Amino acid sequence: MEIGLRFWIEFDGKPVMGRGGYDILKNIEKFQSISKASKALGMSYRFMWDYIKRMENVLGEKVVESERGGVEGGRTTLTPLGRELIDIYENFENTLKSALNGVRGVVKEVGDGKVVVTVDNNEFNVGDEVVIFKNGKIPKVNVK
Repeated sequence: MEIGLRFWIEFDGKPVMGRGGYDILKNIEKFQSISKASKALGMSYRFMWDYIKRMENVLGEKVVESERGGVEGGRTTLTPLGRELIDIYENFENTLKSALNGVRGVVKEVGDGKVVVTVDNNEFNVGDEVVIFKNGKIPKVNVK
């Protein structure tokens, strides 16, 4: 058995995107084309444009920029906001995955800009990213 979770990003209480929107933006970033992204995802071109327009209407800003035509056809790229949405989604997804891993530890030392925590787990490698929860705050840390 596995635990399944669904989450989405909201703005002013209105849904902006969930996994489907994340997949749309990632594939637009990858292919720089809504047409190619729609084929890769098995979604209609119209559905993807409608999804993007709905996100932009909620946010009040563009998440993609499109250039039409030319010899090689048009191209679509993410705006900084579109890229930020991907980052927010990925960071939260990684936080959830980290929480599901259930790693627990004991703080052994604090000071000089570092926290030393010992854990009963041999699955870490130098450079692994981990998330530590304390009082509802989720600071991002790297294993060194």
